[in-house]
Parts: sequence; C-alpha cells; structure tokens
Amino acid sequence: MAAAAFLCARAAPALLPPSRRLPRRLLVSRAAASSPSGEGGGGVEFQGKVGFLGLGIMGAPMASNLIKAGCDVTVWNRTKSKCDPLLSLGAKYEPSPAQVASSCDVTFVMLADPQSAAEVACGANGAAEGLAPGKGYVDVSTVDGATSKLIGEHITSTGASFLEAPVSGSKKPAEDGLLIFLTAGDESLYKRVAPLLDVMGKSRFYLGDVGNGAAMKLVVNMVMGSMMVSFSEGLLLSEKVGLDPNTLVEVISQGAISAPMFSLKGPSMVKAAYPTAFPLKHQQKDLRLALALAESVSQSIPTVAAANELYKAAKSLGLADQDFSAVIEALKAKVQSSQQ
Repeated sequence: MAAAAFLCARAAPALLPPSRRLPRRLLVSRAAASSPSGEGGGGVEFQGKVGFLGLGIMGAPMASNLIKAGCDVTVWNRTKSKCDPLLSLGAKYEPSPAQVASSCDVTFVMLADPQSAAEVACGANGAAEGLAPGKGYVDVSTVDGATSKLIGEHITSTGASFLEAPVSGSKKPAEDGLLIFLTAGDESLYKRVAPLLDVMGKSRFYLGDVGNGAAMKLVVNMVMGSMMVSFSEGLLLSEKVGLDPNTLVEVISQGAISAPMFSLKGPSMVKAAYPTAFPLKHQQKDLRLALALAESVSQSIPTVAAANELYKAAKSLGLADQDFSAVIEALKAKVQSSQQ
C-alpha cells in the first residue's frame, strides 16, 4: 500500500466510516441488459476502441471475449508473449500502458495486486500519461479502497473518467463471460461501458462512490476464503473418522449449504489436485486487505484472521501459485506437525 501511495503521489484518503451507507444499488443481469427495458444499454453496441492492460489468468479470457464479440481491442502486458494469443484473434498491440490509453476510448485493466495496479496507472509510461478528457479508465483489479481512490484521483486529474469494477468469479466464469462486476465511480462511464461489461459478465452492480466496489469485493472474497478453510477441515475430518469425503461433497451439494465452489473443487481436493483457477497467493492478499479494512472500522473478524494464517502457511509450503483450495495442505501439515 505504501508503494501504491508513493506511485500515485497522493495522501491516502480515509476508508469508509462505519456509519456511511451505500447508495441504492443498481443490479443488472445479462437477461435484463438484453431486454429493451433493461437498465443501462440494452443491446446497444459500444462505439469506440477498447484497451486492455494485464493478460493473466483473468485478463486474457476477458479480453478474448471482447474481441470475439467484435470489439476493436488493443492490448498490453508486461510479458509480451502473453499478448500473442490475443493478437492471433485480431487484437492490436501497444508497447506501454500510456500508448494503449492514448489510442483507445476506454481502457480496462486487470492486475494482480494494489502495487501493480498503481504502477500501471500512475507510473512512468503509465496509463494516465495517455489519458485525456473524454476517455475512460476501468480498473477491474482487486485492490483496497484507498488504492482505488488514489488511482481514481490520478486518472481524473487528466480529465478522464474513472470506474472501479472488481469482479466476482475466477478463471472459468471469466472464460464463459459469467463474471459479476462490482462497480463504483463515474456513473456515466458505467453506463457507457455497460455493453462491454455484459459481454464479459452475467451481472453488474453499481455501488456509488469509488471505494465501495473495492470494499464489496474484499468482503465477498473474505467470505469465500473462510468458506474454503471450513470446507477443507470438513473433508479432512470426514476422512479421519472413516467417511468417504466424496460422499461428504455430494451430501453438501444437496443441502442448504450447497455452493458451486464445493461441488467444483471438492473432488479435486480429495485427490490432492489443485488446478489453478484463483491463485492461493491472491486469496491470501485479499484476506490481508479485508483484515485491514475491518481494522479501519474497528470490526472484529476472528474467523478471517485465523483463515489468513492458514493461507500464509500454505504459501510457506510453496503453494502460492496453486489454486486457493490448496490451503487444505496447510491443514494436513498442521496435523502432521502435531503428531510428531
């Protein structure tokens, strides 16, 4: 966070006070968006050039969906070879974020952490250098609210519009265009890019001021990370007492606590396989940011604090780049250590 603040050369604004209420939310599903009466854009085609910065696990399929939908897309990534699959689909390439932003009407960015998001927006040859009045910048990265506000201030100082739009969903929803966008910031930009969000996602929320989207995303990922730890404990306990953990997965899938995450990841976890859809290091980063958010408003979240320690332990075992479901290995290691 210190590096992010330095890059943007702004004093960190205060996080949302506990008494501040979110404005009335605007939720639009894909079905509503395609309806003539749906709010925010209907089937209107986006007019203009689209930039996309960051082509990792999430960014690449998101940009790919825009290209396949017929959008004029220009891409950039630190590792240029990651642009090649998009170029083969028809994307253009520029060698810096500034040049992408300069050549496009709206630029999306999907990066791994707050420092990277701030650097790409505000650093040397960053996107802000290519922005101007009439252009838009949409940050779909998961960052803390303070960093999002810093980036937003830097972007709007150029005369451009800013929208934060972190997503709920991992690799497969990104590939299938089924993400959930949690947006906040410039409402006119939100409406302008609605057709693009509908290409990449199944629903979108408008949450008001910059920082609210980031906060919502951190709360969602906080719950998800804690759920995965509890699920891991259940799998290990069921096996320890002689039950079939696969049967546990099936039982859970038919009850009130059914969740797609359990059904999708449970069978692989039983086999100790963790194909990466959402890297464990990113889940731990989000828990760390959620803990900081909670501390800023004096909210105790002890379950999340305990879960965070397990993800940190999993990282120390070399599992940072595995799927976040690999946190179960930290629990296995803890049991083995206690038995020695």
